[in-house]
Amino acid sequence: MVTGKSDISGWLVRPAGGPLWSALAVVLGALTTHTVLVTSGGGMDNAIVVDAARTWLAGGSPYDDPHFLYFPSAVLAAVPQALLPRSVLDVLVPPAVTGALALGWACALRLHRVPLHSRLAALGLLGLAAGFAPFGQLVRLGNWTVTAVLALPLCLLLASRGRWVAAGAVVGVAVAFKPLLAPMALLFCFARRWRALGVLVLVPSAASVSAALLMPDPAGFLTRTLPFLLRGDDAFVRLYEASPAAVLPRLGVPGAPAALLGVLGAAAGVVCAYRRWCGPGPLPARLAETSAALMLSAFLVSRPSYNHYLLVVLPLLLAGAPHPGAVARRPWFWLSLVPQLPGVPWPWLESVRRRAFRDAVTLCVLAVTVARHCLRGTREAGGPRGAPDPGRAPVEPVESV
Repeated sequence: MVTGKSDISGWLVRPAGGPLWSALAVVLGALTTHTVLVTSGGGMDNAIVVDAARTWLAGGSPYDDPHFLYFPSAVLAAVPQALLPRSVLDVLVPPAVTGALALGWACALRLHRVPLHSRLAALGLLGLAAGFAPFGQLVRLGNWTVTAVLALPLCLLLASRGRWVAAGAVVGVAVAFKPLLAPMALLFCFARRWRALGVLVLVPSAASVSAALLMPDPAGFLTRTLPFLLRGDDAFVRLYEASPAAVLPRLGVPGAPAALLGVLGAAAGVVCAYRRWCGPGPLPARLAETSAALMLSAFLVSRPSYNHYLLVVLPLLLAGAPHPGAVARRPWFWLSLVPQLPGVPWPWLESVRRRAFRDAVTLCVLAVTVARHCLRGTREAGGPRGAPDPGRAPVEPVESV
């Protein structure tokens, strides 16, 4: 990391002043307070999971609701919330989501060895909260995507310090809440961390099987939810999906070619991710960029695929900005985020139901930017190309927190 006065990196990693932290506190406080005042049931998406838990407590099947897209383990995880009145959830959920987003940002910073008291720490979170629309949307929705936003940087932070089994357990727990981080199993395959991969698979599998045995419809996820996800033909959900398979048919492209294009893009992204993992550069950068490429590849084909999924990878990339050769130093990284600026009136796209077109642009441009960086930008990091066993690269010295 460059800390000299002549480089912007040096300015970013120096301590932030009181006014900057005060501005951050005001913005986060205003966003959270506004959500508490206007949101019903602790967030619309959170209410879906909570209602599923209440249905189970009443003796019904959570999978009677076709929009409940989680593993059975998520039902038990939502029981504590289901026992609380909605008025209490209104107050507790928005601060909890905001806090989890902040913790995820802190883990991303520490992964890249950026001090938590730095200007980047304050400015980055301030920029996400005030300048990236999905941040506020995630707080308002209370979506359980926030578990992945926190778990992924925490997982990579543990992996960068050689604690791969603990990293696998973190991802496993997150998948038990919501299967969004399932593609991260490929990272453990790239790194040949088979024991950690086993933990990653075992945790959600055991939790889901145990929870399913308590359901009136134990196979509900397999017989109802999985076919729903594979078909992807829900008219309501399709309006908000950002994957090419959902957006291109709305522009007149036949469904099969649109889906094929998404699959090819995802496959190319996985290849680029593997190339980045085997390439040069410090371990934290390889972990962050490989993981970002894997997750963006998954978002190109996942059904559904929403704009707030981008918060899973964006903090990882943004936190690496002080390092030479980082993705966040590429112009197209910032240009991809322009459609997500809050308050910009985009002609013909003002409607909430047409937001998916803007989201698709951000997803595709960001995915291509990260993929190109994985292929062409690794040499800028310096050092020899991949070692014989890149998954067992020595852990770099870590400065104290």
